[in-house]
Amino acid sequence: MEIFLPAVLGELATRSVSFVINKYSKLPVQAMEINLERILLRAQVIVEEAEGRHITNQGMLRQLRMLRDAMYQGFYMLDTLRYRAFEQDDAGDNKVRNHSWALSKFSCAKRLCLSSSSSPKASQEVVAENVLDSLRTMILDASESVMFLTTYPRLHRQPYNMHILLGNCMFGRQMEMELILHFLLHTQPCSGRHDRFDVLPIVGPAICGKSTLVAHVCNDERVRDHFSQIAFFRHGTFKDEDIEIWTDRCTMRHEQHMKLLIVFEVVGELNDDLWGSLYSLSRKCTTGGSKIIITSRSDKIRKLGTTQTMTLKHLPHEAFWYFFKVITFGSTDPKMHPRLAYLAMEISKMLNGSLIAANVIGGLLRTNFSIQYWCKILKFLRGSVEKSISMHGEHPCDLLAKSKTGYIRRLGTTTEDVFISSQYQTCSSQEELPEITAQDVVYGGVKPEGAFKALVWKSPLPPYRCYINIYEIQQLQTRLVKKRRSE
Repeated sequence: MEIFLPAVLGELATRSVSFVINKYSKLPVQAMEINLERILLRAQVIVEEAEGRHITNQGMLRQLRMLRDAMYQGFYMLDTLRYRAFEQDDAGDNKVRNHSWALSKFSCAKRLCLSSSSSPKASQEVVAENVLDSLRTMILDASESVMFLTTYPRLHRQPYNMHILLGNCMFGRQMEMELILHFLLHTQPCSGRHDRFDVLPIVGPAICGKSTLVAHVCNDERVRDHFSQIAFFRHGTFKDEDIEIWTDRCTMRHEQHMKLLIVFEVVGELNDDLWGSLYSLSRKCTTGGSKIIITSRSDKIRKLGTTQTMTLKHLPHEAFWYFFKVITFGSTDPKMHPRLAYLAMEISKMLNGSLIAANVIGGLLRTNFSIQYWCKILKFLRGSVEKSISMHGEHPCDLLAKSKTGYIRRLGTTTEDVFISSQYQTCSSQEELPEITAQDVVYGGVKPEGAFKALVWKSPLPPYRCYINIYEIQQLQTRLVKKRRSE
């Protein structure tokens, strides 16, 4: 198999390019869909084969990331062409579109929306042609690189269906994982340095996967074999008593001069004194080759790095749609339910790229393949987003990320509103989880008084965080009274 794989991949790339060159010229929509689907299949073969191998060449990783991004754009465009007929049926509904909060992240969606006023179908076909041309170029560029894929060792993992795989593995971060592994296992400290640590800062917005990414890397068997100990500290819960415990550990003879990996998660602003104490103390009990990974939302940690800072961003909308579609439909083929697939695309636009919302809403949709139910969920999300934008000028997810009060509606009632004062993360071992869930709040199954906690989602991925919201339900009459008093 290893012998024939390069030849097969090269032949697939060559045939796909030849096919598109011969057929690609002002294609009818139906022919464009067929050709786009075929070339996407070839791109998927290359990407999935690459994701199953431990690739260390950074140039190849960058090339594969570009091909992967182009593939996600292709799938998004293909689904847009397939299901756009249902957009006319939805034209009379109350839509939340063309807002700046949605366009700021999603470049492809932005191009479509901005040009939709003149001729939506024509503009979509132009974008589809550009995506097809981009994929053709990407596969042509990668045709030589795929020959070298078999020189890299395979990753040992069980064969899963795609929806199970995405539910149990980090999505869309292969290049970042390989770069961190390279930092941990291959870079060497400079011989003339007095300190013994290399420091990798990882910066990114709230809930973009920084902690999950690092936890995945730390669970790698090669990393665990390389370091004598891996220590996790979370700034915000890390106290002076923890410094004392760490001091006692470092003074124990059998733990001195070990190769150590420290993961330091900064919540809020970094306390320079605490960082200095941790860094100085760790130097005393470690040997050369020890490493520190520090994660934060703030750019201020960039100055602490001894190597280039890694910057994480939210997934592009096209990749987010691919993820949401897979976890929503599971093993069901979306092409068998085109109306539901269209509704799912519209729902994904309301989630603002939130992976937590994708898992929660995707789970709800997966339990009930009813058009009426999915329409109800879409109407609920559109109403919540529209109300949040009209009240605060921002999407509810953006408000929570900035520790501001967010707003959502309750299903089936117009007399109650739900306000989310804050969201935080915890582990089930650190505190008792609330029995009330976010679904209970949205469906109206509970009506507690005052502020209360509700479990939003339990991540199945390391470090197995639990996300908890603090809610307050207000009756319309109560809210009007409070507003008059404030005036």
